[in-house]
Amino acid sequence: MWLLYQFPLCPYSRKVRLLLGEKGIGYDLVRESPWAMRDEFLDLNPAGLTPVMADPDRGLTLIDSQAICEYFEETVEKVPLISGTAAGRAEVRRLTAFFDQSFYGDVVGPLLHERMKKRLIERAPPDARVLREAMKRANVHMDYMDYLLDHRSWMAGGTLSLADIAAAAHLSVADYLGGIDWAGHEPVRRWYAGFKSRPSFRPLLSERMEVITPPPHYEKPDF
Repeated sequence: MWLLYQFPLCPYSRKVRLLLGEKGIGYDLVRESPWAMRDEFLDLNPAGLTPVMADPDRGLTLIDSQAICEYFEETVEKVPLISGTAAGRAEVRRLTAFFDQSFYGDVVGPLLHERMKKRLIERAPPDARVLREAMKRANVHMDYMDYLLDHRSWMAGGTLSLADIAAAAHLSVADYLGGIDWAGHEPVRRWYAGFKSRPSFRPLLSERMEVITPPPHYEKPDF
């Protein structure tokens, strides 16, 4: 059985969990706080980052969300998430990288630092200026997502792909932390409401990070 080392608000772990859910792959969750720097976890991943997937029976360890997703995309034929023409696959990978890098760096990373890490680890109040800037950048990125969804059924084209999964993973963490203003973003809101109704997404909506409460609309598919 696969073990997935993660914590509830890790967007990269959520990305992997959504892919595993779509493909129907079984696994057990192992709660891991990377900031604790446990020796046992560092033995698996010396970089100390989540997610990590391990199959102890086979002595197999997978590190990094994109590497994990690509592994299962190559080894499990059910529900292909990087498919189509070479150009189409390139677009899926481009947008997946956009969410993993730009959206995370501009929005999710600052929100996690200010509203989770400062509270749980540093015991310090959040910086309101940083929060305002993250929400401002979120709005810009969502304008781009609106544009994509005005021209496509899904983020990267006509079918569900890893780009949608990455987008939903990062957006869900930002939304949990109260960093998303949904006003004026009907295409994204409609897409995200549909995604929240998928069986792969439902387990994420019921999880909570200690002492951090999401906004009331967070777990409602129709919000």
